[in-house]
Order: sequence, then C-alpha cells, then structure tokens
Amino acid sequence: MIRTRTAMLAALTLVAGASGTALAAHSASAGAAAAACTVDYQVQNDWGSGFTAAVTVTNNGAATSSWSLGWTYAGSQKVTNGWNAKISQSGAAVTVTNESYNGTLSTGGSASFGFQGTYSGSNAIPATFTLNGVTCNTDGGTDPTDPTDPTDPTDPTGPSARVDNPYDGAKVYVNPEWSANAAAEPGGNRIANEPTGVWLDRTAAIEGVNGGMSLRDHLDAALEQKGSGEMVVQLVIYNLPGRDCSALASNGELGPTEIDRYKTEYIDPIKEILGDSKYASLRIVTTVEIDSLPNLVTNTGSRPTAVPACDTMKANGNYVKGVGYALAQLGDVPNVYNYIDAGHHGWIGWDDNFGASADVIKQAATAEGATVGDVHGFITNTANYSALKEENFGIDDSVNGTSVRQSKWVDWNRYVDELSFAQAFRNELVSKGFDSGIGMLIDTSRNGWGGSARPAGPGPQTSVDAYVDGGRFDRRIHPGNWCNQSGAGLGERPQASPAAGIDAYVWMKPPGESDGASKAIDNDEGKGFDRMCDPTYEGNARNGNSPSGALPDAPISGKWFSAQFQELMKNAYPPLS
Repeated sequence: MIRTRTAMLAALTLVAGASGTALAAHSASAGAAAAACTVDYQVQNDWGSGFTAAVTVTNNGAATSSWSLGWTYAGSQKVTNGWNAKISQSGAAVTVTNESYNGTLSTGGSASFGFQGTYSGSNAIPATFTLNGVTCNTDGGTDPTDPTDPTDPTDPTGPSARVDNPYDGAKVYVNPEWSANAAAEPGGNRIANEPTGVWLDRTAAIEGVNGGMSLRDHLDAALEQKGSGEMVVQLVIYNLPGRDCSALASNGELGPTEIDRYKTEYIDPIKEILGDSKYASLRIVTTVEIDSLPNLVTNTGSRPTAVPACDTMKANGNYVKGVGYALAQLGDVPNVYNYIDAGHHGWIGWDDNFGASADVIKQAATAEGATVGDVHGFITNTANYSALKEENFGIDDSVNGTSVRQSKWVDWNRYVDELSFAQAFRNELVSKGFDSGIGMLIDTSRNGWGGSARPAGPGPQTSVDAYVDGGRFDRRIHPGNWCNQSGAGLGERPQASPAAGIDAYVWMKPPGESDGASKAIDNDEGKGFDRMCDPTYEGNARNGNSPSGALPDAPISGKWFSAQFQELMKNAYPPLS
C-alpha cells in the first residue's frame, strides 16, 4: 500500500508511541518521482516527556558545500541539545545547519546528527522536511505498519547468502534499553545512539527478565530500525556450564556438569527464534562464549595462575562441547554469523598461550557436529581494556640495548596492543585450518584511555620501564586487571572495516554496565564476588600481585553503573564533542 509521506510519518508516530522502539521515516519508493533529498528521522528513545532522535539527510540534487535542514513540529516538542550539527528552534520551526567538518554534501551524499528534546502530549514525527529550502520526501512512501504492504520491513523475507563482512554497508542495531540508560545520564545523549551488544547471559534473558525486552522483542525492534537497508544485530551467547572459571564475578546459572541443560534450555530455544523466517533479512552476529576457551590453556595444570574450577572444565570437556554445540546449531541458521571469543593480547599474547589457545579453539570448532565453516570470525578484547594502538612504543623498540619485551609492563609478551594482536592471531587461526577469509572484531567500548593522563609522546629513555610506562596509553596498574578500571575511557566508535583483517570495531560490552560487584551482593543470577572488583584488593598471580585498580561501589556484573559510565565518557578517546 502506498501512502503520502505525511500519512506514512503519522502512522510511524503511532507505532513509536506504542512501542518505544526506534522507528525511521524511509525514503520514497523507487517507482515515485525522485525527490531532491530524503530524510531518515528516527526516534531512538521516548520516555513520555522527552526523547532522543537520530537524523540522516541524503542529498539527491546538485552537490553543495553547506546545508540547512528544516522542519516544523505539529506538537510541543522542544530541542534541548544536539550533536554533529548546529540546531536552533523558533516556536515549532527547527533549523539545523552543518558543522565546519560536515558541510559538503555531494550528490548522493549524507550527513547525520542527533539531538535530545522534550514534549508533552504527543511526539509526532515531522510531516515534511526541507533541505536548503527544497522540500524533501514529498513524493510518497511505503507504510511499514501496513501488513499488506509488500515492502513492509517486518514481513518475512528469504535469507540471503552470507556476505564476507556483515558490517559493510549495514546499520547496526541500537538497543533501546541501553540507549535509554545512556540518554538519562548527564551528557549521555552524545553516545546514546551507538550500537551495543545484547547479552543473553542466562536462560531467562531469552524471554526477558523483570519486564525487560525478550530476544524476539530485540529482533522485532531491529526490523523496525532496519528499513530498506541491511541491519546487523549483535548478540552475546554467554551461559556455558561452569562459566568463566577464573572470575567469580561472571559465574553463571549452570553448574560445571550441566551441558545438557545448556543445549536444550539455552541454545536450542535461541536457535528456534533466530531461525524464524520473520528475521531472515537480518544479519545476526553472535559473540560466542567470552572468557571460556583460553582459560583451558592459561589457568589449568601446574601454572601459578591455575584455578581448580578451570581444571574441572578442562577435564570434563564441557567448554569445548558447549562452544561446539552452539557453533553447530546457530551456524545452521543461514543469516547467523558466529564470532568466537578469542581473549585479548594481555591474556594470550605470550608464546606459551598464543598457539595453544588457537589449538583449543580449533578443537571446539570441530566438536559436537561443528565445522570451521560454522565460524565466520573471532572477537578480541570483549569487555576488556587493552589499548587499540600503542603509538609511543613498539614491540621491536629497545632502550640502551634492553628490549621493550623485557619491561615490567610488557613482560615478554609478543604484542603491546590489541590491533597488532588481533591481526596476528587471525593469521595463526588461518594456519590452524580456519578459512582464510575470516574477519576479526575488536571491542573498543572501554579502551580509549583519553583524558588528562593520556601521554602526548614517548616516555624518557632513561630505562626501558620509564620509556614504556611514560608513553603507554593503557594506564592500568597491570594488564591483568579487568574489572571496572579507574581512568578508562570509551574507545573508537563502532565502525566497519577499519583495518586489514578487521571486520569492525564494536561496542559489544555496553558502556555503563558493570564488570562485577566491588563487594558481595546477594543475587539470583549465580554471580559471585571476585576480589579483582574490590578497589582495596592487592592482587594475585594473574595480575602480578598488583592492586586491582577497580572503581568503588560497583553493582553486580551487567547492572547499570553510573560512575563507570561517566568515567568512560570523561576519558573517551577520540574525545566526545
């Protein structure tokens, strides 16, 4: 069914008010006359008296070196602040002009900005827009709320073949629940429209916990955000038996031997939902079981870092079986892209961990009916703090004849940052038999290390330790520290194909969600108290017996931690504008 642009936008507004999920005004149908411009106006969050919105304007006319977008609200909406554009309002009329860095719009070029506003009554999407005085979107459009519309984005569509990089040319799902938490924080509107991972960290999360969104709710919201383009949805599969054997803060609901429950109560229901033809047009990226397989190498046996719980999981094989089963089952769904968690450079970058971790990953990828063909790639640094690039020193540097590898910080590691590690580990995995086209993801949600403590250049060459410590961006006390780190900042914003072999930088761990409680807190999620989250803790063998560096007063893992969110924004690099 074809409606006018005004009718289409009004229909979208009714849905937005009912669901609270992000909705877009999409460009006109191909059969209509070409408009001079198209506008994608998305209400990302709406809490009844205020909202955040993201807007993309595309120029279909002649190239221009500056632009001005205008619209008029039908209700009481007032813009309170914005980003990536200059926004003013007179009465109901809103005028948006470019910043100095995004004024050029070529033919077919786009510019995006966002803003926060208030309202009372209804929050109707504007009926018309103008770009440099020329009306946009007046040529009609399809109605995504009409079930008879053949281009309805929520209609079931057949699966397309997997692409090499699912992030290329695609939007990435913005989780409305996380976005609302971010927008409610002072200054949080600057990043509230960034995509983050949806964590399925217990069986109940599949149907939604305490009134929260279920897996189907998220997928339905992704279809609404998708429009006519491609959409990536990021899911974290995280519920192995005896989960995260070396860190009590992220223990889970399943005991070490409950592999059958993992299969039948957790993975099988997820597969059934993801396999629904309704969701076949989505590109579903799964991060498969973080903090699991490398533990079988680094924290077992006679090593000083060994933990009895990890010895148990190595002996019973349930990490390998669980990951293999998840890969095999989810890999059966044609539009699912499995990325196995591969630790980070501060965990498996040493010679005795590097190849052995690749071996155990290969073992899991060929267990329980899985094959290497079920693996699309790997993700590193999930929920961790390792700097993306250390620009002030390199692994081949030396000071007065002493190698950087001999510094206390590097401690004979082969890698000093996450990008070099991810690229090298990709090559190692290919050498073990994984496809040469595999891609890597790097979680940059908390590894920016900006702020006043960020070094402006290399450290002094008085000693190798002074050189490394004076120049390193990563300001942790020890690279083994992982919980709610003081001084950390948001890293690179999510982006596709940022470097060779890297499919995307992602925010898989949502900023502002705690890594673990700073003291024992009763809960029904099986999450224990790990002293690494206690700011008074003096450490263990896994962090060189160093202070934990954790922020105080943290809730259990996954719960909103305002102090951490503010810390990450304050120390973001690149800085937030």
